Amino acid sequence: MKQTAPPLPEITLAATAFAALGSEQRLAIVRRLVRAGPEGLTMGDLGNDVGVTGSVLTHHLKQLVSAGLVAQRKDGRRILSSIDHTAINALSAFLVAECCADVAWDLSENGHNHG
Repeated sequence: MKQTAPPLPEITLAATAFAALGSEQRLAIVRRLVRAGPEGLTMGDLGNDVGVTGSVLTHHLKQLVSAGLVAQRKDGRRILSSIDHTAINALSAFLVAECCADVAWDLSENGHNHG
């Protein structure tokens, strides 16, 4: 079956996001921010929760912000980091958009696939 490539901007954005997630520490940061919800976390709380602090945390957050996965905002003297749920949902949708597209399903035989 002929495969169709996703539009270039979509695949470029996905590749950028996956590259940013290619570090265990950055993945831990994203997972923690997903759990925190839309309010996000302060740099101190985030760093303590994932075991990454100081300039290393700043470096990782810069990568995630650049990839569009994390947003940062000032709250008085604090900087809050939060996940960009739209970007995370788009990345998930990219992964499953063509799920099982090349598999022929025969629902008449107990739902088993036959290739």
